[in-house]
This record gives sequence, C-alpha cells and structure tokens, in this order.
Amino acid sequence: MAAARANSIWRMPLIGEGVSKVSTFIQLSGGLSGPDGLALTASGGLVIAHAGLGTVWIFDELGEIKYRVRSATGLFTTNVAFGGADLRDLYITESHSGVILRARLPERGQLLYSHM
Repeated sequence: MAAARANSIWRMPLIGEGVSKVSTFIQLSGGLSGPDGLALTASGGLVIAHAGLGTVWIFDELGEIKYRVRSATGLFTTNVAFGGADLRDLYITESHSGVILRARLPERGQLLYSHM
C-alpha cells in the first residue's frame, strides 16, 4: 500500500482472511508528495510512481532499487501500467501536464488485475 503522507510503502501480508504484521517495506525520501500508483514486474518487483518528484522507482522483490525513470515533462508522476506486445513498455501518467509518458524497460511487467 502506498502511504503518500508518510512517503513510504507498507507491507501488509495476507493471512487467511486478515492482515498480519503491517510494516514499512520501502521508505522513500524527497519530493513534494509521496508514492501514488503502483505496479508489479514479472519477477515480483514493485514499480512506484513518486508524485511530486517526477520519478518512477523500480525495486526488486526484496525492496532494493533496480531502476529510476525520470519524467521528461513534470513532477507529478501519479500512475503506472505495463503494456506493449512484450509488456516491457511502462506507461506513466504525469498529472500536472496531463501527458502519458512511455519508458522501455529491460524487464517485463505484469498486467493490472483488471486487465487479466
């Protein structure tokens, strides 16, 4: 879960029908806001749109930084989704300008749940 005001990503393991041991998974820094839209890579990594920093972070499944994608348009990167024939195109919404950016990544992403 993205906690924008805390500038962090929380881990919330699902146990049965509940949640167990909520904790901070990734603590971000900087920016005018915090994390917003999230997506997953095919290898289980996490893609985070960092609103107010003009950045999308790509972390591996352990929470280590793999890549940083900087917006060429503005600071408010708010949503992310993978697409393209091989799911290596990352689409990024920059909400201040209303532009959709695209970055080609070296690894595949996962489709959003609503698109499966």
